[in-house]
Amino acid sequence: DLIVHVRDVTHPETILQKATVLSVLRNLNLPSHLLDSMVEVHNKVDLIERYKPTEESALAVSALHGHGLEELKQEIEKKILTATGKKILTVNINLEGPQLSWLYKEATVQEVEVMPEDGTARVKVIIGSSAFGRYKNLFPN
Repeated sequence: DLIVHVRDVTHPETILQKATVLSVLRNLNLPSHLLDSMVEVHNKVDLIERYKPTEESALAVSALHGHGLEELKQEIEKKILTATGKKILTVNINLEGPQLSWLYKEATVQEVEVMPEDGTARVKVIIGSSAFGRYKNLFPN
């Protein structure tokens, strides 16, 4: 669904390495949308004083120190959701009904926050549009 190209920006041949990787990917005859949506990551930015990416869409990270990793995670999540046609939703459910079980089968449950006082839960899921349509038909409330 997504290509993440991680580069060591401290390497003296980093530009040539990028060109080589892109050439290999093009020769694999990958779908153009995959190449167009590729995430460019510049790693080891902690070793370069005041590093600014030369490519507009590149993300600067330091895997060693954790710098930029949250932004990278958000970008990957956004692109994966776009590529797969899914979305992240939070739904309120009654724990006495079959909704939670259905969501575990038909979606990716990320988080369940139980409200014991009223027997409900707030459930964060990754779900496709058609599955969400089925959910709304099965559980209109």
